[in-house]
Amino acid sequence: MAADRVTGALFATRSEVIAPHAMAATSHPLATQIALETMKKGGNAIDAAIAANAALGLMEPTGNGIGGDLFAIVWDAKSGKLHGLNASGRSPRSLTLEWFQEQGLESIPPYGPLPVSVPGTVDGWFELQGRFGSLPMSEILKPAVEYARNGHPVHETIQHYWEISVERLSKYPGFTEQMTIDGRAPEVGELWKNPNLANTLERIGREGRDVFYTGDIARVIGAYMQENGGFLSYEDMASHRSEWVEPVAVNYRGYDVWELPPNGQGIAALQILNILEQHDVASMGFGSADHVHLFLEAKKLAFEDRARFYADPEWMDVSVDRLLSSSYARERNALIDM
Repeated sequence: MAADRVTGALFATRSEVIAPHAMAATSHPLATQIALETMKKGGNAIDAAIAANAALGLMEPTGNGIGGDLFAIVWDAKSGKLHGLNASGRSPRSLTLEWFQEQGLESIPPYGPLPVSVPGTVDGWFELQGRFGSLPMSEILKPAVEYARNGHPVHETIQHYWEISVERLSKYPGFTEQMTIDGRAPEVGELWKNPNLANTLERIGREGRDVFYTGDIARVIGAYMQENGGFLSYEDMASHRSEWVEPVAVNYRGYDVWELPPNGQGIAALQILNILEQHDVASMGFGSADHVHLFLEAKKLAFEDRARFYADPEWMDVSVDRLLSSSYARERNALIDM
């Protein structure tokens, strides 16, 4: 029965997933299915991850897409080494702090052309595939292309945020034509097709990453941004490169926990663990007032540092070593009043 808790864990609502050969987890069942099928036809985990990521750009456009960024941590069993990839794009080179100040803006708007940075996802795909993949990119992207042409049924949560986005984003040229059905979001269960995305993914698979960053796709992106008050240019696209970085870790009660260094925000989790390790969490009781209070306070302290210090690593005022040090964790922990 669904209500049974045979594992003995109060929070467990599903059985464990156990597989002898391969496993995939995504936020969409069709993307997970694509990942599994990619591995069944001879692809490895990297091929499957790229295939699923491409599918999510179609199936979950409210939170994914080739206009975004990519971060990856890869365990290479052959070399016994952990690799980190930062495939996030930088801010347009022509957009300055002084421009925001002249416009009277105290923060970057969440929508429109101003927050758009260089899209790093596609370059990240090719970096991962080139170093660790086993299938050609055209084969990896094929399932996403086929679903984009033939359609897939839209799920509830995605439809909800899609509907909210229509009202918010329809004022920007091209959104209504590209991301709606006659001016509305697709209904739950309605087939969504995106032939333009299918064409783009097909070209990327066939012609490579340069068609996106130095070809006519990059020129179209640059022209659109210029026409609509944005700063992202063809030159920004053409100069983009992903960066292989060293993952960082802290040891929490005997377990090494790994994240990527900034400009991502993963080390916030490591800062939280450094604070929690100074307390006898087990004796507090799961869900007790002390347990909840401690976790909230540790998170607040780490998120304060995230807002103040995490940035482009070339411009950070505080080192990652300092933020993850035991001495700094003790300083932060001293601010918690139980």
